[in-house]
Amino acid sequence: MTDGTTLPMYLRGRFAPVPEERDAADLTVRGSLPPDLDGRYLRNGPNPLPGEDKGHWFTGPGMLHGIRLRGGRAEWYRNRWVRTRELEGHPFIRADSTVDLAATPANTHVIRHADTVLALCEVGLPYWVTPSLETVGPYDFGGRLKTSMTAHPKEDPVTGELHLFGTGFAPPHLTYHRVTAEGVLLDSRPIDVPGPTMMHDFAITEHHIVWMDLPVVLDPALAGHGGMPYRWDDGYGARLGVMSRTPGSTAVRWYEVDPCYVFHVGNAYEDAQGRIVLDVVRYDRVGFQHAWTDIGGLAGPVGPVGPFGSAGPVGVREPGPASRADSVLHRWTLDPSTGRAYESQLDDRSSEFPTHNEALTGRPNRYLYTVNGDGIAKHDLTRNTGRTYETPGSRFAGEAVFVPAADGTAEDEGWLLSLVSNDEGEAGELLVLDAAQLTVQAVVELPCPVPSGFHGSWLPEPANRS
Repeated sequence: MTDGTTLPMYLRGRFAPVPEERDAADLTVRGSLPPDLDGRYLRNGPNPLPGEDKGHWFTGPGMLHGIRLRGGRAEWYRNRWVRTRELEGHPFIRADSTVDLAATPANTHVIRHADTVLALCEVGLPYWVTPSLETVGPYDFGGRLKTSMTAHPKEDPVTGELHLFGTGFAPPHLTYHRVTAEGVLLDSRPIDVPGPTMMHDFAITEHHIVWMDLPVVLDPALAGHGGMPYRWDDGYGARLGVMSRTPGSTAVRWYEVDPCYVFHVGNAYEDAQGRIVLDVVRYDRVGFQHAWTDIGGLAGPVGPVGPFGSAGPVGVREPGPASRADSVLHRWTLDPSTGRAYESQLDDRSSEFPTHNEALTGRPNRYLYTVNGDGIAKHDLTRNTGRTYETPGSRFAGEAVFVPAADGTAEDEGWLLSLVSNDEGEAGELLVLDAAQLTVQAVVELPCPVPSGFHGSWLPEPANRS
């Protein structure tokens, strides 16, 4: 593959991996960084080694990108591969057919809980990394975590508990875990589901866990042929499950929904009538297959549709008249009095990577932020309105992480942080938007390109750490 146009989508343009680790200090800032921003923005994403092709965007080894902000300055940028057992050459499936949960790419998310920074990937164990992005090693909560760990755990802003799950190729296919605010895994419960699916995300409310059991299933016949061994299965069905957060509970009430798939949840909460409200980015069958084709490595030019490769969050800006929105903001309302799920579409644009003010995780929220082919969108769920900050030229915004203002009282009083990638191979940027107005507060110029990636977190700085 010598001609760049024949490379798969995930190895070219804004997705092209960088060949080395870099360090830079005293970065140029355009605009004014708020003094409140004292901490580190970290983001994870796949970055194959030079000359390597893993066969799918989702499977490249993880690389962390970090920017240290303090006192209105951008003190440093650095990037590091997560040094996992997979990166060292160890197989996920051993010769004796057992699974090595530490042999994963650790490429999907990075969070901090109980002062421990973890790089996450849903097929295996998390990896403990330092705030300066050096790898410590696999992390199993003192030997208590016996399953994989989702890349999308949910921290309850009131209790401080971390809720998570693990999936398995063999029974139990789904296991729920609860971690205390101090980082102790206290509770593990197998949950009964029909088979192994690509369950990527879930939701919490004040009193419940919400599962999404959807028809993208593991197909062992696809394993070993590159890419990801999952496919859409019309026969599996689609349902949402509500489980009490009461310790020891495993009973799930299931609600049937139209066949669809969800990579990412915006938020969920219980309304005044006791119903569960769940906001997600939803794909129908055709939309999912478009996305899966784009990120699955087919060569050729990016087409006019498809939420990852084109008309969605990293896509072309002016899709043709035949284009369709493949991934749209969607709301389910689960009514326990009727046993039914009621569906509504919240927006008509392709979008992905929904985020919100995490002080309201599991509670009613007014605003969601998403990424689309134009830039970053802000959705007012109360007024059913939205606005978009458009990234200029060949720049494409990544997930927008909300950082609250220190003395803020309004839900949207704060900033959105987004790593911006460039389709022309130019250096990346850290974009800082005023979340209330969706206007540029500052841009931090980075020393090298940053590939489009997945998820990140803002880690505010403890007072006793530099």
